[in-house]
Amino acid sequence: MQSFDFTPIYRTLVGFDRVANMIDEAAKIDPASQGYPPYNIEQIDDDAYRIELAVAGFGEEDLGIEVREGVLIISGSKVTTEDDNERQYLHRGIAERAFERRFQLADYVIVQGAALENGLLRIDLKRELPEAMKPRTIKIDQAMRPKRKLVTGKKPN
Repeated sequence: MQSFDFTPIYRTLVGFDRVANMIDEAAKIDPASQGYPPYNIEQIDDDAYRIELAVAGFGEEDLGIEVREGVLIISGSKVTTEDDNERQYLHRGIAERAFERRFQLADYVIVQGAALENGLLRIDLKRELPEAMKPRTIKIDQAMRPKRKLVTGKKPN
């Protein structure tokens, strides 16, 4: 994998440290872990989203969900038991290997909840804008209109 030096870009991004960090994180992605586990991102409503991960073989106790510094981190680690060590597989197609998936959350996006059903982990997200950020309509008030003065040399009659 080829790596890039983003130092010249950082010089022009004064005050935009988050953008620089996102560029760094994108460059560090391990291509081997890109495909596991597979996931969907769905837009439910204007401000509601859902992430679905296919986590066949994992139980609730094997999964971890955390939000840290605007990043949603989903991890899975299967605990092996003695029964698992004694089993002999002729073919093992269900991976059940440890994983960590990271999703960069946009500003004001919060995790509302998560559910595990039929091998799919569903995480619901919602964008909640603060009142100060929501668009608002400004009423035009006639009382605030400035009075115009007559600018000619004559006095009004």
